[in-house]
Amino acid sequence: VVLLDENGESIRPALMWNDTRTKELVPFLKEKAAATQDVPYIAGILSTGSPAANLYWFAENEPEAFHRLAHFVIGPDYLVFRLTGVYGTDYCEASTSSLYDIRNHTWSEEMREIVGLSKQVYPQVRGSGCIVKNVLPEVAVRLGLSEDVKVIAGTGDNPAASIPTGCLGAGTPVLSLGTSGVLMLRREQPDFTAKGKNILFSFDSEHFYTLVQGVVQSCGSSYSWWNQDILALADYGSADEGIDIEELGADDLLFYPHLTGDKTIYADPTLRGAFLGLGTDASRADLTRAVMEGVAFGFDQLIHEMHVEEIVSDGLRVIGGGSKSRVWMQILADILNVPIIRLEGNAGAGYGMALLAAHSCGEIPELAHISERAVREKDRFEPREKNVGFYEKKKKKYLRVHDALKEIYAE
Repeated sequence: VVLLDENGESIRPALMWNDTRTKELVPFLKEKAAATQDVPYIAGILSTGSPAANLYWFAENEPEAFHRLAHFVIGPDYLVFRLTGVYGTDYCEASTSSLYDIRNHTWSEEMREIVGLSKQVYPQVRGSGCIVKNVLPEVAVRLGLSEDVKVIAGTGDNPAASIPTGCLGAGTPVLSLGTSGVLMLRREQPDFTAKGKNILFSFDSEHFYTLVQGVVQSCGSSYSWWNQDILALADYGSADEGIDIEELGADDLLFYPHLTGDKTIYADPTLRGAFLGLGTDASRADLTRAVMEGVAFGFDQLIHEMHVEEIVSDGLRVIGGGSKSRVWMQILADILNVPIIRLEGNAGAGYGMALLAAHSCGEIPELAHISERAVREKDRFEPREKNVGFYEKKKKKYLRVHDALKEIYAE
């Protein structure tokens, strides 16, 4: 969340989605949200990094600066503001802020009072493909652009990635292996009984869709921590070499991946990771494989907690930096026991925004057609019966790790 004064100047450094400074305040905010009449479901998604939590922390800890707050915007919205001079956000960013009433398509008055905000600080909400304005003349000169260049509202990275992958248009579930690992799928209506964040998506402020998002927070960050910070590898593109793909799941070595807490399954920012079952025979390749397996076990648990087993049973499309590893793709197929479809490299957020811009300018008339020429399968990984059996045994051990760690570290 970006905090601006009446002149549009930043009051303090932006508060990031992965900032955990609000962890002591989140239980209080959850309790307050759960007691509301219209938006009790917000208690299920409110977490460290939520704009609601960050704004409340700002009010509590920096009151003098908070009194200067005239506008808040989310990351992409600040770029739109600098390009056009217009404050705003899109439905995706609003609905994941823990400040928005998804059912009634409006900012929640109850959450506004809990956080202590004035009505004037809220950005206007638009469809992601709505044209906000042309670039400001001074911006056009500075960037060497025509003043006829239009700026759309845009959206966040994961909703943008749902466009070229077919998740939004065709309803195909997608797994993004980035810094965090994000499972995305489309539902006709929000389901507030299942875990996961319901995201409101609209291209035009008239037609609305529900994207559901669940997260394993330490995904690529676990992999980079192990290879870069611990092994000090300058280039870990070949870090999975030496892993025996035929014997995946055959040993008892486990990695618990929640190095920076968990947002979806346990909603516990204090949760941490662990290696278990280490012996002197464990090699670097074994530990690297265990990290990949641990993240995959996290996704398997996530799928069950989100009640989407049937939706992903026909196959799961995978994008992101982690998808470059064939070993990791086969591990996912064996642990999840579903086909894993790796997409071509263009199927990411940047390409999604290009398609959204094309749609906004009339080049792609129908949402259902927006991904037809964008989605290309690169290869497919099928689950293997023997390895699925190995991993079924390891899953039982993995699912006992959480309670064991909580007991070990209980004060």
